[in-house]
Amino acid sequence: MIEIRAIITDIEGTTSSISFVRDVLFPYARKRLPAFVETHRDHPDVQHWLHEAAREAGMIEAERQEVLELLLQWIEQDRKSTALKALQGMIWKDGYETGVYLAHVYPEVAARLRAWRADGLRLYVYSSGSIPAQQLFFRHSEAGDLTPLFAGYFDTETGPKREAESYRRIAETIGEHPRHLLFLSDIVEELDAAQAAGFHTGWLVREPLALPVSPRHPVYRDFDDINIST
Repeated sequence: MIEIRAIITDIEGTTSSISFVRDVLFPYARKRLPAFVETHRDHPDVQHWLHEAAREAGMIEAERQEVLELLLQWIEQDRKSTALKALQGMIWKDGYETGVYLAHVYPEVAARLRAWRADGLRLYVYSSGSIPAQQLFFRHSEAGDLTPLFAGYFDTETGPKREAESYRRIAETIGEHPRHLLFLSDIVEELDAAQAAGFHTGWLVREPLALPVSPRHPVYRDFDDINIST
């Protein structure tokens, strides 16, 4: 049996419910985005990400209102844009820190993460949300501050989650051969990419009626189903 030395986990649909992200975080950012952009228009980070959004869309000398409308459209589409995710993370920060909401995690996740860490496994996050947003998520979770459990975070600045090269970069950054790494996600295309890079994979299928036939990856109902040899 190959030794697993580190686990890289997705968030939405894997450690946490899709509904929290879509029904709480997205509407919060959508409602506040126009005012946030207006009141922070001179902030260097905000200017940078507005510029990056315009560049991504191929817009030349775009007005701020045009970029804002584009970002609102991308929120509706759940576009995996690094610029959008960075701006959303800045807005979500206020909601977390003022106690408007706590990040949902499935009941077994915190205990299983702690057990894996106690066993000497290194834990990482790879999500389409920005790294600051990931850190906020786990710092303000329903299970308390989980950030001390994680050795690092990766977002789409590393690369798209459905491309094998992104996982090769993660392995290189972590400093482990891919055969010692396990990637957990609820999205099979992400798992395909990780597998193509040499990772072990775990497919989280939390809905009982959604169990796939002849799956390409090991299927788990929850984190407690995952048996890891260390």
